[in-house]
Amino acid sequence: MKICVVIPVHNEAKTIGQIVNALKRKGLEAVVIDDGSQDGSGAKAKENGAVVLRHDQKRGKGTSLRDGFEYVLHNPYDAVIAMDGDGQHDVGDIERFIEKARTMPACVITGTRMQDYQGMPASRLWVNRIMSAMISAICRCSIPDTQCGYRYIGRPVLEKIRLSSRDYEIESEVLIQASRHGFKIYSVPVKTIYQDEKSKINPLADTIRFFVFISKQIFARTQR
Repeated sequence: MKICVVIPVHNEAKTIGQIVNALKRKGLEAVVIDDGSQDGSGAKAKENGAVVLRHDQKRGKGTSLRDGFEYVLHNPYDAVIAMDGDGQHDVGDIERFIEKARTMPACVITGTRMQDYQGMPASRLWVNRIMSAMISAICRCSIPDTQCGYRYIGRPVLEKIRLSSRDYEIESEVLIQASRHGFKIYSVPVKTIYQDEKSKINPLADTIRFFVFISKQIFARTQR
């Protein structure tokens, strides 16, 4: 399979170069969406061999991922792996996604941190569990970590789903859209490397945005 790794970044100059370089050593191509960074993240990614798409102003993770997926669809890739650019995702875990996808390439494979969540803040852990239970119910399958941004999406899935989310709710939207089109959703364990970086998630605003999104999804389902 020819796989493109899509990485949205906002002020991740300290880590993005190393990530792109590690992907290059594995023979993987990277597309970095520089979401209005002010620290030279895009330049650092380009120096290390990534294709860089630039937003002049911050437009959100969802918009960045949608732009990255559009790039993939306009090029001869068989699948995409999305990952974060802050160093929390271990490049070595990509092999787990690829191995799983060999038997069922037209699917979604999410990373799950739930087998080893040491270091995850307690509030984030419980919110994640609640969100994952709700998304699993909507998708009618068990997805242990619906909020993990490290995931594989086969090209047939990208060609079918229609995404509109602008921020972190895109993680849930991908799963719901894929399940509604009949695609299987699998999970593989991944490590998460917690450092001293400050989370970009706003606990209140992003939780409210998530529940508004879920309410719309449930309402849309009842109208069918």
